Amino acid sequence: MSTNTILIIAILIFAPVFGVLLYNTYQEKKYRDSIRAQFGHADKDALMESHTHSVRDGQQQAPAAEAEAAPRLQPAFVKFSRSSEPAAETHVAETPAAADSAPAEPVLQAEPAAEAPAFNFQPVPAAAPSQTQAPAKRKLLLDLQDLAKQQLPWFDSRFDYLCYISLKEPQELHAMPRLSSRHRFRIAGCTMDDRFQIAEPIPSVYYQGFVIGLQAISRNGLASIADLEQFGEQANAFAEKMDGGLLLTDIDTFLSIARPLDDLCARVDQTIAIHLVSRNNVSGVELRNAIERQGFELSHDGMFYLNDAKGRPLFAISTLDNSAFTATLLSTQNYRGISMLFDAPHIPDGEKNFNRFMDIAVKLSSMLGLDLVNDKLEELSTQWLKEIRSYVVARQDEMKRVGIEPGSELAKRLFS
Repeated sequence: MSTNTILIIAILIFAPVFGVLLYNTYQEKKYRDSIRAQFGHADKDALMESHTHSVRDGQQQAPAAEAEAAPRLQPAFVKFSRSSEPAAETHVAETPAAADSAPAEPVLQAEPAAEAPAFNFQPVPAAAPSQTQAPAKRKLLLDLQDLAKQQLPWFDSRFDYLCYISLKEPQELHAMPRLSSRHRFRIAGCTMDDRFQIAEPIPSVYYQGFVIGLQAISRNGLASIADLEQFGEQANAFAEKMDGGLLLTDIDTFLSIARPLDDLCARVDQTIAIHLVSRNNVSGVELRNAIERQGFELSHDGMFYLNDAKGRPLFAISTLDNSAFTATLLSTQNYRGISMLFDAPHIPDGEKNFNRFMDIAVKLSSMLGLDLVNDKLEELSTQWLKEIRSYVVARQDEMKRVGIEPGSELAKRLFS
């Protein structure tokens, strides 16, 4: 058989095979083009041939924002009032831009008329992630605005810079927070029976919320804006740790009230000192006996104090150089004299008690042979004593006009 004959037979045999392969390739290409026309474009829906809105298109990322905001419940510095309604009740329809960009599930609709540009979509709220859904729906146990209206006996809004914390669920206070290194503060807690008490880390005592007050006025002066801001940051961190909401007093509003009060405190905060000086020396034993006969007692801080009927210090006696009295030194040492101290803001009924103060000074002077002198070592005159008494009365009257009774707990807080 010739070569040509063999070639013809081969062509006749393999031609149908190649034809089938070419046909299959053509059909496969046609099918791929059809699929690509439906699914290949990023903005093409395979079922409805219309554009869809992606979360990233609107740059809103609503679920992520809710997931981040839900646990914090906006516990930042508050110059605004938070609504007591939960965030989950906010309707998307109130903000059109947010509604357009919210995740939506397409709803199949009938084929529109030819003139309609595109299919419409009905927004369907997407479920929040399981780990954030519950916190988003939890409400605060106490309304922060109502909490701010409570009149608590441990605080005075004129000089206590207050913050309010409401929790999402009852919690124990395991440890006292560190909120200030320069100023005193107090924490009152609201227990489950809606009663307030000074908060302490006591097991099985659960709190719904807290009121924290930073004492911004004392003998150290008025707390600075930086001090108040730092306290706010520390209180905010405490609120976050307890998973609660925070409300802070506005700093400018607070200082507009605190500054005039601090000015008054600086003006009336006077300690009158009368010195009893010996021309020679007086023994410590004789000195102690005379002082204790007037009702004074030696304290652990190295000073003698005369207490009132309630056991609170009224007058004080120190050494001339402010060194400490001790039992050992008093039994072995001689002294040049003593200083009697009248702390005007801490002593009630200034006129009456100043007269008593002077009576004791005169008695000690007579018993020990000491001279009564002022800071300049000038002998005291009767006129000078009258002027000092009038000065004390005038300063205490200033205190009373703003509701600060001399010798009261309020006065002791401010002048400490």
